[in-house]
Amino acid sequence: MSAEAATPFRIVSGGLELTIRATPRGGRDSFDGPGTDAAGRCFWQVRVRVAPENGAANRAVITLVAGLLGVPARDVRLVAGETARIKRLRVDGNTTELAARALAVTDSLTRTG
Repeated sequence: MSAEAATPFRIVSGGLELTIRATPRGGRDSFDGPGTDAAGRCFWQVRVRVAPENGAANRAVITLVAGLLGVPARDVRLVAGETARIKRLRVDGNTTELAARALAVTDSLTRTG
């Protein structure tokens, strides 16, 4: 398994791309930990309380991820998966800092949960 497949993100020029599995109408806004699909691809499992209507769930996912990584929501944008559960987000910023934060978030529930 490659190092990229073992993490839910990859470093790109000027930031990170993060793979998310979103559950709209999930009852709360939360990070439920890392997950892996049948092909071995990692993602962050998140849930948001809003319905996927008029982009509201995507905006909630962006706000949640921004909070988890400690960046302004304006630095996070959806690059793939607008209507799908699996989404790819682009997070702009210092790649070293963002990667460290993303690893810390991923590890926080891997160790405790």
